[in-house]
Amino acid sequence: MSLGRRVVVTGMGAITPIGNSVEEFWQGIRGQRVGIDVLDRFDTSAYKVKLAAQVKNFHPEDFMDVKAAKRMELFCQYAVAAAKEALLDSGIVMEKEDAYRVGVSVGSGIGSLTVLEREHQKLRERGPSRVNPLLVPMMISNMAAGNVSIQFGVKGKSVNVVTACATGSHSIGEAYRSIQYGDADVMIAGGCEASITPVGVAGFSALTALSVSENPRRASIPFDKERNGFVMGEGAGVVILEELSHAQKRNANIYAELVGYGATSDAYHITSPLETGEGAARAMEDAVREAGIAKEEVRYINAHGTSTHYNDLFETRAIYKAFGSHAQELFVNSTKSMTGHLMGAAGAVEFIVCVKSIVEGYIHPTVGYQIEDENCDLNYVKETGIETELQYALSNSLGFGGHNASLLVKKY
Repeated sequence: MSLGRRVVVTGMGAITPIGNSVEEFWQGIRGQRVGIDVLDRFDTSAYKVKLAAQVKNFHPEDFMDVKAAKRMELFCQYAVAAAKEALLDSGIVMEKEDAYRVGVSVGSGIGSLTVLEREHQKLRERGPSRVNPLLVPMMISNMAAGNVSIQFGVKGKSVNVVTACATGSHSIGEAYRSIQYGDADVMIAGGCEASITPVGVAGFSALTALSVSENPRRASIPFDKERNGFVMGEGAGVVILEELSHAQKRNANIYAELVGYGATSDAYHITSPLETGEGAARAMEDAVREAGIAKEEVRYINAHGTSTHYNDLFETRAIYKAFGSHAQELFVNSTKSMTGHLMGAAGAVEFIVCVKSIVEGYIHPTVGYQIEDENCDLNYVKETGIETELQYALSNSLGFGGHNASLLVKKY
């Protein structure tokens, strides 16, 4: 299927545990920097989990005025900061654009737990009259898209996709569809998250989803036999997607082309992926089919790779199901080995990795991967990165609720 309108990537922005710009983030990727450290946002003495992948040295006033920042929770601040970098990188000047042809598709998996916790404590201790009047607009997840729209004067379609840990990928995929269908010429797209809070960590701990390792280098170890859960991360990834002729008319720098998007549901379980990998496999197959290429033309997959036992096992099965014997020829890695799991931001940040991998001809290793699991037997790029020319990169995201998303990026 082709809808005629080609979609390219012309700008990128990132706030991550290993860098607060795309350049700093990519240097971290190249340097195999692990952004996981002692969780110091609150007292963890009663928690089994001691580590997190926190954003460091983030100052909202570097990206927006102080008054605007005070009316935004952290997840929105991250989104606005990443969007600002992406817009500057793209060279788009909003005053020269029809603002109704520029849209936003930026999602958050959770919104703000911080403001909910803070205001609930006020309610309990001081009564309902002391609750912040801005509690609701600061808490709800669509405010990331809303604040990006307000900050940059974007008046077209403004939506947020909420699909747990697949949010960033679905947000980019739906933005891609919006341009293909003619709803917009430019979309600011991506995901954000900031849920490293007492309730957030306690909730994921109660699910036994988080790693209890106290060694930052052996906590987020996707596909490793000793993996025991994911490490909570935070941040934002935002890209500028643009209709090709619109980008060409303004002589934009084009990083890559988005040529395929697959989205499916497991219809199976609220937290566990489908054991056969069938749903995720179909998402990958649909993305490749839309691009009109043979499966054998794909050489690299940036996996969801969370470092939980079931995710990594079932995603491996999904890759085999989608690619057959060619799966053995693929390079498969997980950026979460360095960033931890950015949840709603993960897919967007990992999409940026795919674009940079194509532009620079480099596939990063799955850092910390040491002990092979006989049930996870693909090439997960151990120890050192690979310098190789890439024509395509496939990015996978899988979310609680059975949400699967795959994005296929092509060299431009």
